[in-house]
Order: sequence, then structure tokens, then C-alpha cells
Amino acid sequence: MPETELSIGYLMHWGARLLRRLADRRLKPLGLSSAHLPVINALIDNAALSQKALAEIAAIEQPTMAATLARMARDGIVERRPDPHDGRSALFSLCVATRKKIPAIRRAVEAVNAEALRGLPEDQRRQFRRQLETMIRAMDKKLAEEP
Repeated sequence: MPETELSIGYLMHWGARLLRRLADRRLKPLGLSSAHLPVINALIDNAALSQKALAEIAAIEQPTMAATLARMARDGIVERRPDPHDGRSALFSLCVATRKKIPAIRRAVEAVNAEALRGLPEDQRRQFRRQLETMIRAMDKKLAEEP
């Protein structure tokens, strides 16, 4: 397919897939994957959060978040404990071992970002990020406006 025929959506999806693959390679030695990053990022600055709060923060559907958290708890990445304020709910927090890996996780993510941006001249990297953030905000706003 000629380059002019590729849609922005296709290119963004393709780029996101490649980023996930690069991240998975970097995170695998830490016993993690890119699927864990939204939860880890949400819990880095929070002692404990509910599944509902994590799904909202990460913009992930509840069933997907439930499955992700179940796998992460099974693998010892997060801890699950009853919510003292709501007996029907649970709170999730990062395990001590995962907290110890945060510097290595950050280094891995920074390395992936550097690899992804390597193809752009230094002066265009910040501009690309700003443009991407602007596109994301515009799409998010459009989705919030529509029923």
C-alpha cells in the first residue's frame, strides 16, 4: 500500500504496536509487560486504589482491568486486600518487590521512548510530542461531547 493511502489511525495503531513490542522486550527481564504499565503508573503515586479507580485512570474497560489485575496479583506484581470502607470492593497496591523495580521500569520506558524517537531530529522530538498530545486531547474531547 503506498504511503499516501495509510490512514492516521492505521499509522498510530501500527506505531503503538511497535512501542508495545519494544517495551515488552525491555520489561520481560523484570517479569513485567507493557500491559502492566497503566496499573503500575497509577499505583506509583497512590498507596492503593480500587479496580474501578484503576480502570478510570488507565481508560481501560472494567472486564479488561479485572483480568489484568487478577494476572498481576497471581504473578506477585500487585497485592489485593479488602476495602475497609466497602466490603464488596478490593484495593490494589504495588507489591514491595514491584516498588523496588520502579527505577528499572522507568529506565526501560525511557529507553523505549528514546528508541522510538531516534528517527526524529532532536529539535523535532518535543514538537512531535506536543502535536501528539494535541491530537489526543482533541479526540478525547470529541468523544466526551458525543453520546
